[in-house]
Amino acid sequence: MKMSGLDRLLLLLTSLLAAYQVSVGIDGLEALPIFAYTIAFGVLLVAALLLIIMGFEVLDSPIVVIVSTVIPLSLSFGLVWEHLEPVRSLYLVFAIAGLAAVIGTRSIPVPGRIPLYVLVLVHGIAGIMITFLPVVFAVTGKAQPGFALIGVGGALIGLGGLLLSFLKAGRPILSRTLILKVLPGLLLLMTAAFVAGFAWD
Repeated sequence: MKMSGLDRLLLLLTSLLAAYQVSVGIDGLEALPIFAYTIAFGVLLVAALLLIIMGFEVLDSPIVVIVSTVIPLSLSFGLVWEHLEPVRSLYLVFAIAGLAAVIGTRSIPVPGRIPLYVLVLVHGIAGIMITFLPVVFAVTGKAQPGFALIGVGGALIGLGGLLLSFLKAGRPILSRTLILKVLPGLLLLMTAAFVAGFAWD
């Protein structure tokens, strides 16, 4: 499917927002969550630019599944490290093991649906953390109300990640044409929600 001018504009806005978040960052945090957030938005920036330059054909690359896993894992790890101190170490182990499992099941032949199950498990847990942790903290008064926007971004990244992952796995939830049609707008809305939410962090 050929990328339209509107698609490129939406992706350009996405890359600008991601670049803004990388350059501005979040003040007053420890080095590890800042590093995690920088990786997430940096990968998002590069992904948006590659889409602009190479078109939707870049999604056929095997690395897409790994990239679509790095972003939610990095974001969720940063949030957990920042706000859920009792499970920091446990989630760090999960993030490393989850990424290694996704890379492993995509790099070597693995029978059956194991790669798909690994992908859904890793994306599911990371997505739950990004979606619900900010909302719960905002509702309970532990964070500013605007912090809940990160949860909106989390829901969108979870949806986008699963759509791309199932598409890449050859079991698309929606048609390829429809996925590619909504992807640029979805990425922009997701990034805007994250940037706005982190402004309240």
